Amino acid sequence: MIRVGCGFDAHAFAAGRKLILGGVCIPHSRGLAGHSDADVLTHAICDALLGAFALGDIGAHFPDDDEKWRDADSLLLLSESAKKARAAGGRILNIDATVALQAPKLSPYVAAMRRRLSAAAGASFSQVGVKATTTERLGFV
Repeated sequence: MIRVGCGFDAHAFAAGRKLILGGVCIPHSRGLAGHSDADVLTHAICDALLGAFALGDIGAHFPDDDEKWRDADSLLLLSESAKKARAAGGRILNIDATVALQAPKLSPYVAAMRRRLSAAAGASFSQVGVKATTTERLGFV
């Protein structure tokens, strides 16, 4: 049986934080606010994997009121989510994710994101796709 999960995450920008997306630190004037490293791309993938196997969401497994997860590397959360999916009988066939933001440009970092995400999920590089887009300044991203 093929199962498909869908994940979404959003965090506000915040001063004094690193911008981490797909496990890669992206040079930018602000990072994202959050309890862990606030890596929205990796969080969305975690939710997709957990959701595909009806295992709840990232907050149920890595709650933001648990100090254990403060400033946690989201690649660890992805690795744990993938282990939970495999324990439920799952196998990752493909991960495809899109990041929506106005700036910074992510194209120089996409290959590194794919490498980090595939390693954490226990998938091959060719099984992980990452795309970036803007909303042409039409509203919330």
